[in-house]
Amino acid sequence: MITSMTAFGRAVGNIGGKRYTVEIKSVNGRFLDVGVKYPRGYGFSEPLIKEHIAKRGIVRGKLDVFLGVDIYEAKGVTVSLDKSLSESYVKALHELRDEFGLADDITVSRVAAYHDLFIVSSPEDDLDAEWEAIKETLDRAIDAYLSMSRAEGERLAADMEEKLVFIEGAVGEIKSISETEMKEYPSKLTERIKALIASADVEISEQRILTEAAIFADKTAVDEEVVRLTSHIAAFRDILSGEDAVGRKLDFLVQEMNRETNTIGSKSQNTSLARLVVDVKCAIEKLREQIQNLA
Repeated sequence: MITSMTAFGRAVGNIGGKRYTVEIKSVNGRFLDVGVKYPRGYGFSEPLIKEHIAKRGIVRGKLDVFLGVDIYEAKGVTVSLDKSLSESYVKALHELRDEFGLADDITVSRVAAYHDLFIVSSPEDDLDAEWEAIKETLDRAIDAYLSMSRAEGERLAADMEEKLVFIEGAVGEIKSISETEMKEYPSKLTERIKALIASADVEISEQRILTEAAIFADKTAVDEEVVRLTSHIAAFRDILSGEDAVGRKLDFLVQEMNRETNTIGSKSQNTSLARLVVDVKCAIEKLREQIQNLA
């Protein structure tokens, strides 16, 4: 199935008093490169997230994964006062007031703004349960990501099919022009030679003309290149309709298509054929650009 390397997916899960948010976005890349951003205390999740993404069949692209965790129901969490530190802090505020003659605006809310005065205790986290909660949200984010990736892949595949149809038509024209040129060359060569020797007492044998025509045909015939190019187009379609990752295979195939087209261009002595070669090369280049987006 055709998938694009440019996609986005997001999911939110409320599990066990916590809200988990997972976002995935990606751009093109030759290999799978996953970067994970996570809150403090969740470093354990990074290798697990990377491994799980690979298991879900994502094989190429530079992925950025964001994990957010918000606690909205603090089960078992207790807050106590660090009395020694609080006493020192309030004493220092009084000294500051007296030393500089400041207004006495020391209140509970002002003192409480200094968070280090409080000790927050929570039960030991169950990392296995925590990972299961993260994975549940991660899977839904991956589902959304893959859905967008497939939709974009289908659009790219349709666009590439249009390019293939154009190339196929141009190759057919190239074949027709080349065959016509081969058929007409002996008579054109004969007429040219007759014009050149009309005033001279020289005879050119028909065999010699046929030999020259054969040499010309050998140098300019593009039958083999046309056959290979047609075969590459068929292979391109087969790969597009397959289930495996296609990016690298198609990248190699367009190189071969470009090689055959260049060979046809180097053999061409016909202006119409030369223009068709340029059109085909432009279409192949557009295919190559599209392939860079495929996984």
